[in-house]
Amino acid sequence: MPQQKTLIIIPLFNEADRIVMEAYQKAFMLYTNIDFVLVNDASTDKTQTIMEGFANAFQNVFCVNNKTNKGKAESIRKGVLAYLSENYIYIGYLDADLATPFEEIVRLLNYATENPNKKIIMGARIKLMGNKVKRSLLRHYFGRVFATIISQFVLKTPVYDTQCGAKILEANLAKKIFKHPFCTKWLFDVELLLRFKKKDIQFASKIVEIPLNAWEEKGNSKIKLYEFFLVPFQLIKLYAHY
Repeated sequence: MPQQKTLIIIPLFNEADRIVMEAYQKAFMLYTNIDFVLVNDASTDKTQTIMEGFANAFQNVFCVNNKTNKGKAESIRKGVLAYLSENYIYIGYLDADLATPFEEIVRLLNYATENPNKKIIMGARIKLMGNKVKRSLLRHYFGRVFATIISQFVLKTPVYDTQCGAKILEANLAKKIFKHPFCTKWLFDVELLLRFKKKDIQFASKIVEIPLNAWEEKGNSKIKLYEFFLVPFQLIKLYAHY
């Protein structure tokens, strides 16, 4: 485990039935050099109660509560902004359903500490021999089409998986990227890369995608299939803004 202090943001919305208590408790006990900020996005179930239980039990767990539902992007941004004054070296985020296990975000963090020239470390959901990446064919093929569009027309640099919910950013960069609200609801991962591109023409050489050893698509996804058809409008919005 790296020794530098790290902040990991986990946004939650009505996750009470999906939170794997044992996995969370184990991570909070094991990774004491990581501060975890759980952001409750105005849940209507017992998510806040569970979060507060974690915060009371573990010194490295903190809670942020949205009064109204803001969405994943704004919840992560709010978590970052709440702890700007702390002296973190890295800031990352992880999906609450643990489609990416805690062990994988720590592996990305280890890579970051060993390669300080890389400012953004992105998990990539690539099915390879020997790994355990489980993803539906529909979402896989949609992801390939989406990645091609992003690579060719938006970022104009090769990228495999912008949408994986596991990323580590160098803290000073994260503070700049998350300073202002994102203009898209579902494509903020692409948007944060565009913000980096605007700040640094050599951005592509400072980003790396790491194939995950484990990732499993969870049921009851908060993103519905019909929302995929709204993506072109989000892309147009991104293009116009940047």
